[in-house]
Amino acid sequence: MRRQRQAKIVATLGPASATPQMIRALFEAGADVFRFNFSHGSHADHQARYLIVREVEREIGRPIAVLADLQGPKLRIGQFADGRVTLLPGQSFTLDRGAAPGDGSRVCLPHPELFEVVAAGQSLLLDDGKLRLQVEHSDGARIRTRVINGGALSDRKGVNVPDAVLPIPALTDKDRRDLDFALDMGADWIALSFVQRPEDVFEARALIGDRAAVLSKLEKPAALDRLDEIVQASDAIMVARGDLGVELPPEQVPGTQKRILRACRQHGKPIVIATQMLESMIAAPVPTRAEVSDVASAIYDGSDAVMLSAESANGAYPLQAVAMMDRVIAEVERDPLYRNMLDAQHEAPQPNGADAICSALRDVAGIVGATATVTYTSSGHTSLRAARERPMAPILSITPQLQTARRLALVWGVHSTISDRIHNESEMVSAACQTALKEGFAKKGDQIAITAGMPFGQPGSTNLLRLAEVWG
Repeated sequence: MRRQRQAKIVATLGPASATPQMIRALFEAGADVFRFNFSHGSHADHQARYLIVREVEREIGRPIAVLADLQGPKLRIGQFADGRVTLLPGQSFTLDRGAAPGDGSRVCLPHPELFEVVAAGQSLLLDDGKLRLQVEHSDGARIRTRVINGGALSDRKGVNVPDAVLPIPALTDKDRRDLDFALDMGADWIALSFVQRPEDVFEARALIGDRAAVLSKLEKPAALDRLDEIVQASDAIMVARGDLGVELPPEQVPGTQKRILRACRQHGKPIVIATQMLESMIAAPVPTRAEVSDVASAIYDGSDAVMLSAESANGAYPLQAVAMMDRVIAEVERDPLYRNMLDAQHEAPQPNGADAICSALRDVAGIVGATATVTYTSSGHTSLRAARERPMAPILSITPQLQTARRLALVWGVHSTISDRIHNESEMVSAACQTALKEGFAKKGDQIAITAGMPFGQPGSTNLLRLAEVWG
């Protein structure tokens, strides 16, 4: 099954999308990657859905990527004696380490590491930013604040600290248990939540090894201070606009999204735009026009993928949400302005052999009107560098590695296929022509542009560019 578009769709699985019939329907409607959200559901739930995805993959005959999204170090207040209080603007409110239930003047904050890093003048945001407190004093036992934006506050609401780099590990004990399970299950991508620095990525990669690729979720302003380092350390990036939109002023989120997009395009790393993309479709069969424009803008900007969260996980219209996203992407990619914008954003190739070859691949394919650019890859490196160039012709990726083919399902323009290993250039050309015919990318007499690395099977050795005429 060939997609008639280049950007990809990530769909989150949940109670509304747990049956074999629905998961297959979501794939047929356009989902390329299925996200497993480890903030919700049991390991048994995830295992059952994973087995269904792999069965659909076998039936369809096309690699499907599974993204395991770890919860990360979510900060929350404790509980109140009456379950809820109302904070008024101007009043004093204290967060402390006491275990007693809270009241209108104080509540427990069970995160001792915060007491040493917050300082007077900084803000604390509660309940997804609905309440704002300004810190007046902090010591090792309590944080005294003044309420700036008040409102109702109930048990276990989240805490965001936008003005500080928090000395907390990127992986909690729960994350480590979930990570072990996700890797054993067979996840292709591991998403790290609340990444603040490249060291967070290094810590996770030491545990993951080469069993999965690492996707860093950018949700905290502190990550922007070391953006290039985080992008370079990661295999992919997600702009997670939920918490990012809480900790940044809302008017800064669009510009920040574009900044992250540019960094990913420069370094050739896939990027996913996520959160509230078709939010109204949780309860309605059609989205708002603003939501459609939001999805379209992400595609015009060159995103590799856009993501559905609650819309497909527990909404009333999961299938319609995926189908809508598919139609929006296809419509944008038919617009001549889309190609103009991609070309205008095109980054100069990095000074290495792989980028030189893939830059030439883009130019050659455009000059001769190639119907496909064929990339032979073992690790996925060649296909990733080709995708960085955003060529006119779709990228037909051929690999002997099922794991590589699945990971590439996230990447812009890449149609992943699996083949036997090749041993020489003649076998390469023959397999490229036959695969292009079989997958519907070419017909007899068409030109295709082929790139690979020699010796074959050696990761990161992209050094060959070849034109071929397809023969039947």
